[in-house]
Amino acid sequence: MTTSTDTPGAPGTPGTPGTPGTPGTPPIRHRDGRRVRPTGGRTRVLPVESPAQLCEQLPLTYHAAHTVMTARHDTVRVLDGRDDRLLVIAGPCSVHDRAAALDYATRLREAAAALADDLLVVMRVYVEKPRTCLGWPGLVGDPGLDGGADLGRGLAEARSLMLDIAETGLPVGCEWVNPATPAYLSDVVAWGSVGARTASSQVHRDMASGLPMPVGVKNGTDGSVQVAVDAVRAAAAPHTFLGASGAGPVAVLRTSGNPDCHVVLRGGADGPNYGAAHVRRAAELLAGAGLPVRVVVDASHGNSGKQHERQRVVADDLAMRIADGDTTVRGLLLESFLVPGRQDAGAGRRLVFGQSVTDACLGWSGTAQLLRELAGAARARRASCPRPRRAADPGSAVLGTTPFLERT
Repeated sequence: MTTSTDTPGAPGTPGTPGTPGTPGTPPIRHRDGRRVRPTGGRTRVLPVESPAQLCEQLPLTYHAAHTVMTARHDTVRVLDGRDDRLLVIAGPCSVHDRAAALDYATRLREAAAALADDLLVVMRVYVEKPRTCLGWPGLVGDPGLDGGADLGRGLAEARSLMLDIAETGLPVGCEWVNPATPAYLSDVVAWGSVGARTASSQVHRDMASGLPMPVGVKNGTDGSVQVAVDAVRAAAAPHTFLGASGAGPVAVLRTSGNPDCHVVLRGGADGPNYGAAHVRRAAELLAGAGLPVRVVVDASHGNSGKQHERQRVVADDLAMRIADGDTTVRGLLLESFLVPGRQDAGAGRRLVFGQSVTDACLGWSGTAQLLRELAGAARARRASCPRPRRAADPGSAVLGTTPFLERT
């Protein structure tokens, strides 16, 4: 890979002898005298603060840490069936506006507190967006929504937003896209996700094996649940790989293995997969692999046919089954924001406050109604098949996994 850097005199810098094909390097010629021209792409190396530097500037407070750690602990108990509540991860497809995200967080926190006996609510604070081809990469990659790609600013804005939300007592969840990002943000995140496009990626399985939180792995975009089961199994094992250390330089990372990963059914090219038969099949695949049977359903994406209002149909169907005593589905994901639908973003474009700039979302009123319905379903399930209520568990570790990256 041909690189250039803003550090004077570094190898590959224009005007300095370095990689063949860079300016300042004598041209390479074929035996017939023709010049060998550079091929492939180029990489420009730009400086960025190390994870340790950003975490020092924006430290995790005791109250925010309490929110994160207790939510991780409770999430694992819900996934394992030791807590009979229902996990609900709700929020925008992606966050792009701090004020709108905090407005939404305030409303969700109030709803979560009112329904805390029946629901464990985590806010989606997705700051990276995987793209099928091209598109806005998320708050970290383009905080100005203008193509500026100021990742240093994006990381700082993402961490600051997550800290402010966690400080209110509302835990946050996100999808991990770039394997370097967790070094900057993982201590603030209570629940993580590996998406459908990266479920089969060894890099992301390695990453998940060391994340200090429960991680949901989505089925593949083609609908394959086996890919997600394989990823959960792989992430449960220790791995050794190259990655960024807390201080910034590349280092050898050795992970403990993450026993708290689980499958997320999100539908796919072959149709929805939230039905009872699909959930039962996912449970069979997990059990057959010797893994805990933990299934969460994403009401959006392939399960809704990317029609945001159809999330209600998915959630209503699941609520009925849960109320009838279904204990296999341990949680749901909802894409929701203040204003329903979506809008296009661009430099200089005036945006609707609280409306998604990526996938279309449910509005707040519809979300609040669904949360109440899901809480009612959890109560009905409890009444129909009494199970151990959540209780203090002071003797257990929060997760049994070590921090993803030690700060140095």
